[in-house]
Amino acid sequence: MKANFALKMFALAVVSVSILSCSKSNNYKDSSRGTGWKVDGREGGFKLKTDYQEQATGPGLVFVEGGTFTMGKVQDDVMHDWNNSPNQQHIQSFYMDETEVTNGMYLEYLDWLKKVFPPSEENYRNIYKGALPDTLVWRNRLGFNETMTENYLRHPAYANYPVVGVNWLQAVEFSNWRSNRVNELILEQEGFTARGARFDVDAASTFDTETYLNSPSLTYGGSDSLSLGGRSSDRRRKANDSTNIFVQRSDGILLPKYRLPTEAEWEYAALGLTELRNYNVYRGRKKYPWNGSYTRSGKRATRGDHLANFKQGDGDYGGIAGWSDDNADITAEVKTYQPNDFGIYDMAGNVSEWVADVYRPVVDDDFNDFNYYRGNQYTKNAIGEDGKVKIVSQDSILYDTLANGNLIARDLPGEILQVPVDENETYLRTQFSTSDNRNFRDGDRRSTRYFESFDEERARPMYDAPKHKVEKTDEGIERLQDDSDRRTSLINDEVRVYKGGSWRDRAYWLDPAQRRFLPQGMATDDIGFRNAMSRVGSKSKIKKTPR
Repeated sequence: MKANFALKMFALAVVSVSILSCSKSNNYKDSSRGTGWKVDGREGGFKLKTDYQEQATGPGLVFVEGGTFTMGKVQDDVMHDWNNSPNQQHIQSFYMDETEVTNGMYLEYLDWLKKVFPPSEENYRNIYKGALPDTLVWRNRLGFNETMTENYLRHPAYANYPVVGVNWLQAVEFSNWRSNRVNELILEQEGFTARGARFDVDAASTFDTETYLNSPSLTYGGSDSLSLGGRSSDRRRKANDSTNIFVQRSDGILLPKYRLPTEAEWEYAALGLTELRNYNVYRGRKKYPWNGSYTRSGKRATRGDHLANFKQGDGDYGGIAGWSDDNADITAEVKTYQPNDFGIYDMAGNVSEWVADVYRPVVDDDFNDFNYYRGNQYTKNAIGEDGKVKIVSQDSILYDTLANGNLIARDLPGEILQVPVDENETYLRTQFSTSDNRNFRDGDRRSTRYFESFDEERARPMYDAPKHKVEKTDEGIERLQDDSDRRTSLINDEVRVYKGGSWRDRAYWLDPAQRRFLPQGMATDDIGFRNAMSRVGSKSKIKKTPR
């Protein structure tokens, strides 16, 4: 009897082990759900990274879990702009800079440019010059501000203050540079590139993330000693993994790009919806990044303290010294005030911030209510006659000429040359039909003020901003200002949104829903920026198990 029972238990154990083995083999850790083949890459088979956890948080960033919220002005609109009527939007999870980009962070960027592209060399002079913030934004014809003009950017006393005098184009280029430097460090730390490779470069051997992913043999100017000089690359070579010596996107090691946040992302992050989700955000009743309708703290320990750096009234930028002062007359050091519920600082006050969007008075939520963004310009990698991607060289640097005649480098050596998408990508597509979508449904012929007119000479565009010109002559650069009295607007495809109140603004502008615009080539003493990064993978960091 006992022997029969023992035999039955042994058989049950064998069956259980078999079932568990089959169950385990049905997930990606061992074999494919589609074919049953191994996915470990051995014996020449397909390789799938099965131990990937989640996206790492990049330097300086905090995680913002996405969701639905009411975007737009839900309180007062005393300016009667009617340019951000309440509308419901959904935002995917993303990452946002904990603070605004500081002078110290921007000086690191300038130092790198100066070393790699020496301004003493004629061919590179405009790269460094074009990245310099405009320190003259501090000057006032009836004010003494020369101290800030001379010291604000470079003096160590202001190292942790937000950088200003940076136009939208410069902010974009800083974001691109930051992306490459962060991923370059990751590759070195993971042992794929040579130790110290990021320092041993010049204009002909810079690192670019997209170049590395698309044509890794051209990274660092084609130097294998730098791009394949790490222990991990050696390990892959010894394993005869010749097809996977370089890191690929499928490895999940490199981070997505640092970029400017979209307007919807910025507004969502500024509201800080933790603990306030149902009543104040989803229904649209939240006015500030903090709780309540006042600009001073109501907490017992900090009662009466200012919650942001803004202008209190005429001639009152900080308050009464030693009593009701907000500890700032111009900008304040980052982290001076309490963060919002996402852990993000200064989403109201201090400096206003550039966002990615092109400005239009209407947020077209009728067309899209998911990750809303106006400003898409789709591009693709330029391919040479040899079938390989075209890499920008020292002799093919491209510059944008601003309306004031200044030059800004938009494609640096080592990057892949980008060209607009063409009919090969747009033919018979329903999502997009052109490369440039900045004026989609607002400013093109279908939405002009006189849409019934199809005569190019008679039709007047909806947005008819002044068109300043810059011409190069034998004597130098000639700046031609548009003095036409027939212009009806300051809006065009080159103006960008900036959000949030600044040290120069009254409390009205602290509302995250407020939106203003400025030409993308202009800068002021009260506009800075911060970076964002897209989230890949799961929406939440908290894993939810099936019930």
